[in-house]
Amino acid sequence: MRTVLTLIAVVAAAAAEVNAQQGPAASSLCTTSVALPPPAGRGAAPIGAGAPAGRGAAPAVPAAEATRLVKVKDDVYVIQNVNNTVADIGQFGGNVTIYLTDAGALLVDSKNERMHDDIVAKVKTLTDKPISYVVLSHNHGDHAGGAAKMQAAGATVVISREDREQLAKAGQAGLPPVAYHDSLQLFLGGKEVQLREFCGHTRGDTVVVLPAARVVVAGDLVTTPDSIPQIVNYGDGGNWTDMSRTLDEIAKLDFDVLVAGHGPVLTKDAFLRHRDKVAAIRERVRALNRQRASQQEITDALLKEFNYGTGPAAGQIAPMMAELK
Repeated sequence: MRTVLTLIAVVAAAAAEVNAQQGPAASSLCTTSVALPPPAGRGAAPIGAGAPAGRGAAPAVPAAEATRLVKVKDDVYVIQNVNNTVADIGQFGGNVTIYLTDAGALLVDSKNERMHDDIVAKVKTLTDKPISYVVLSHNHGDHAGGAAKMQAAGATVVISREDREQLAKAGQAGLPPVAYHDSLQLFLGGKEVQLREFCGHTRGDTVVVLPAARVVVAGDLVTTPDSIPQIVNYGDGGNWTDMSRTLDEIAKLDFDVLVAGHGPVLTKDAFLRHRDKVAAIRERVRALNRQRASQQEITDALLKEFNYGTGPAAGQIAPMMAELK
């Protein structure tokens, strides 16, 4: 049975602080561990892995022009990048979900540090209430890099205990003051927000359920379209076996709309098609691997059958072969 911890929104952030180092270490929800093979010298780094928190050269396109506000429900909006390209992720981060309540806004993810002002400006077009909570779907910089600024502005930042540990290892400033393991329940302005922890993209991904709105926010456990390929971050404990199991668990949830970590908002039917494609890619790699196909042969098959295997996906093939035997 899942342990449910309830935080009441009126509790001050300082009083709600839960340190990931306090108490016994949480057991990982991952069922599979993969020993990474030596780098093959090809392919891009996984999306968001080690992504900068917003420092460096200024983007060529102003942030306000590179992102757009998409209405999902009357009280749910998503800040999306205009261009669904991997190149834009480094500059402008991933999707941000905004949940409006009478007591303030709850955000899922924070993009990167340089996108803070754009996020705040877009929230202000929807409500005069403050940003009260920021839930991080995982620890990668394109989703969590702006968390310190959100915390400094007064928001309470929440992340899974496992991914908070990953942020601490990376030396990120302004670690989230609230960490949970397995599940968490929040109430803000009379609205319920459910957090459920899974393994897949990382060892501590958070899926956010908004029951009243019938919306699920999945972070990088789901990324579309093909220009932003679905990947796992093996270095952070993710793997395709657990990701597929997680997608099956998400499919059991009662929702109409799913917000992915990157790309457009999906209907449940569109999500199910994506889930099935991920499963098909996994099983195709497993079958070819057992036939002792080479990495190039597996890549060629995935490109032909699924349009999968270039960009960040190219770096997945070798560790997938190590995992899916």
